[in-house]
Order: sequence, then structure tokens, then C-alpha cells
Amino acid sequence: MARLKNVEELNKLRAEALKDIMVRTQTGTRIIVGMGTCGIAAGAREVMNAIVRELEARKIEAHVETVGCVGMCAKEPLVDIDQVGKSRIRYANISPENVPRLIEEHLVKGNVIQEWAIGRLDARKIQ
Repeated sequence: MARLKNVEELNKLRAEALKDIMVRTQTGTRIIVGMGTCGIAAGAREVMNAIVRELEARKIEAHVETVGCVGMCAKEPLVDIDQVGKSRIRYANISPENVPRLIEEHLVKGNVIQEWAIGRLDARKIQ
């Protein structure tokens, strides 16, 4: 990170951080991209960039984050979509070309793309 030169730059950085926090807490939508070395080698960085571009183009607010390897190297790039009140879905072998359909079907229409989905974590409270 570059060194801040004045108060205006600090205020701008603070505003960006607050917006990011708001997106995480209020939208309740997280898109998680596996970025271990196996994921990066399989193209996860390009997938993540395509997700960010698609979200911006459609003006959809979601928090995009990265995680390390989850041990499913043969299925990389892996993308999880986690929405409040819904099951977390893990998609496998996602390419940048798949991203528009992924965003359209899952986020816009609310449909799980069965042929890409490899896991589901139910959204239930543990009591």
C-alpha cells in the first residue's frame, strides 16, 4: 500500500473501507474464490477479475473475497456463493466465460446451476 500523503487520501481510504463493510453486512452476499496456488494455476485470478467486472457492469453489490486451497485441486477454479438465508453453493471448474451465466442464474434469478455445483452447505443454525 502506498503511503498516504494527506488527510483527504485518508478520508478516501476510510470511505472505501466503510463501503466495503456495508456491502458485506447489508447485502448479505459473499462470493468466495479459491486462490490457493492450485486455483491460481487453474485461472482463479482471471475468474475473480471477471466476477468483479460482471458485478460492476450489472451494478450488483456483493462482497468478493478469496480463500486458500480447500483441497479440491482437480476442481479448481472453485467459486462459492453465500447469501443470507440460503444455502452456500460451491461451483467447480469455473472459467471467466462462465461468469456472466453464473451471476445471471444464481444472483439475479436465484437458480443453482446444477451441472456446475459440487457442494451445498445448508443455511441452518446450529443449536
